Amino acid sequence: MNIRRIDIFSPLIIIFVILAFLALAVVGIEFRMRGLKPVLSLTYVYIFFGILSFIIGFFIAKLIEKRISKNYDIKNNIRSFFDVISDNNHFTEKLMLIIVFLALLLQIVNLYFMNEIPLFSGLLKAKAFNSLTIISYIIFLPAINFLIAKFYRKRYFLIVFFGAILFAATGYRATTLAIVISILITTFYTNGRRFRYFLILTPIILILGLIIGYIACLSIEWQQWDVNPLSLVFIRAGYTLTVLDYIVRMQNPNPGLLTYYIITGFFKSVDPRLVLGQIVFQKDMSITATMFGPAVLELGFIGVGLQMFFLGIVLELLHFIQKIKDGLYTAFYSIGLSYTIVWVETSPADLAVWIYYLLAIVLILNCYLALKKGNKLLNNDKN
Repeated sequence: MNIRRIDIFSPLIIIFVILAFLALAVVGIEFRMRGLKPVLSLTYVYIFFGILSFIIGFFIAKLIEKRISKNYDIKNNIRSFFDVISDNNHFTEKLMLIIVFLALLLQIVNLYFMNEIPLFSGLLKAKAFNSLTIISYIIFLPAINFLIAKFYRKRYFLIVFFGAILFAATGYRATTLAIVISILITTFYTNGRRFRYFLILTPIILILGLIIGYIACLSIEWQQWDVNPLSLVFIRAGYTLTVLDYIVRMQNPNPGLLTYYIITGFFKSVDPRLVLGQIVFQKDMSITATMFGPAVLELGFIGVGLQMFFLGIVLELLHFIQKIKDGLYTAFYSIGLSYTIVWVETSPADLAVWIYYLLAIVLILNCYLALKKGNKLLNNDKN
């Protein structure tokens, strides 16, 4: 068996991550770590309904791909705005490096004006979620992935490492993990699915997440933690599941409020997860509620079904396109998949990522229209 034929970063990895997270949560709850209490059976029903919806979306995308492959000359006719960018003479390695370092400079300036490192202060962490952090991150994440996908050099991993440290300093694990996971996926495909990088980077990702999460918890001034880092993994997963359970039990007092702040939070420097904490627990606390929490809160089963179906179909269509086109397409897919993996715990409350998914729809339609146009021209030439 050729190991390179194994595509470990198919969108179905989301199902594996959900089940792994659920296993960790169940262990934490079953052993009553930090007083965690059992959750309703209905909470598990929501989760498995979401998984089923994702799988349905995935296989519908597969049917679309099969039909397109049968009726169109895919390899030569799929084009989009990414090809226009990639083929442009101004799109150079030097330009991408300038953009990457500009993003890092913005984050350095941001940390400098905070005077302290937010990772070591729960109070300062809330202030770290500001416009400058968001802008620098939105620039850095795609830029570093595009750089490695298009102009791959091993020394660029030093930039990734430096960037991960800078964004880890804000105290938010999600941003750091999304950077490292996306680079892992981009590198995996750029290097012909070599497992060497997967075996090297995966332990790094796990250890990095563990360290940042542990330090961030110890730095919360109003809480006293007396647990080891490994126990914290089970406690964190279990707590996040109990938050989802609390949402399942409650009646949303402010329908649409969370969605409003997901859309406007960037412009007001308001963390939607802080709003989620205010809605669920009536306290000023930032919470995570799994990738199902916001959808359950706003629309129940309908929300979960629509969200997971959408993610399944869009991610698989992007996966299909990137396998054919690689380059910038691979980087783009890596960003989406990595953040969806992170969402399994942190909840889909990031406007930038939802904008990414809107852009993904535009990309898919762009490719399909180019495919139809190319096939039409091919048929006219034959006639």
